Amino acid sequence: MIALLGFALVVALLAFHTLVAGVVTRFFRLRLSTSWGWVVYTVVLTPILLLVSTLLFAGFFGLGTGVNLRSPAVVVALLVVLPAVLGAAIDYLYVEPPDEYELPDTR
Repeated sequence: MIALLGFALVVALLAFHTLVAGVVTRFFRLRLSTSWGWVVYTVVLTPILLLVSTLLFAGFFGLGTGVNLRSPAVVVALLVVLPAVLGAAIDYLYVEPPDEYELPDTR
């Protein structure tokens, strides 16, 4: 029963990390006006943010206790790389580009 709860918490953390990666990617796309700046920030800063979150939730709070993922590389791939790629892909492929939004004049 503990392993089932741990597995459910790992899946919830995976979903949360995907949401965070999508929001961070969107933030970089909206704020950075360069053509490649948002890509560099997404590739560099998003995995760092997800790694810190993984260390915080899985290490300090003990989420996912009882689930044996066999190696730290699997944990990093499952909770950092996969959500970063999914979040960026969801934002880039399924959300309208920032240029298509019309903003009101602030004068």
